[in-house]
Amino acid sequence: MDNERSLGRVLAVDYGTVRLGLAVSDYERQFASPYENYTRVNLTQDARYLKRVIQEERIVQLVVGLPIHLDGRESQKSIEARQFADWLGELSALPVDLMDERFTSYEAEQFLIGANLSRAKRKERLDKLAAQILLAAYLETPAESRSLPPKGLS
Repeated sequence: MDNERSLGRVLAVDYGTVRLGLAVSDYERQFASPYENYTRVNLTQDARYLKRVIQEERIVQLVVGLPIHLDGRESQKSIEARQFADWLGELSALPVDLMDERFTSYEAEQFLIGANLSRAKRKERLDKLAAQILLAAYLETPAESRSLPPKGLS
């Protein structure tokens, strides 16, 4: 793996129209940690917030979760996530990868249920935990295995 490309912090985004779940890696890209849930306001404030996080956390790579149906088809949400990833790349001038997020929210929900958290506490943590699961999978997946189907509905 190219050493220059393999170092530096990665920010993962669990995309949603209402909330974004965020997770960050360490500099060596060994660990994924939940960062924050951000409730979206408007494009201007969202951009300001994300730029601040990217700068403060010294992010060099972005990954956005791509919601895909179990059978591999994409949906309207997939198109929105792709558009968000394009926007985020333009906003940050950083590389953005898309990662299949089919099971991240389910895994996060099951983990939080297993921790005996109330519904309110689960909701409070779900998106950033889903982003952490997404980021952990991204960090564990070799770059050549991260390819996704072409854009568009199947």
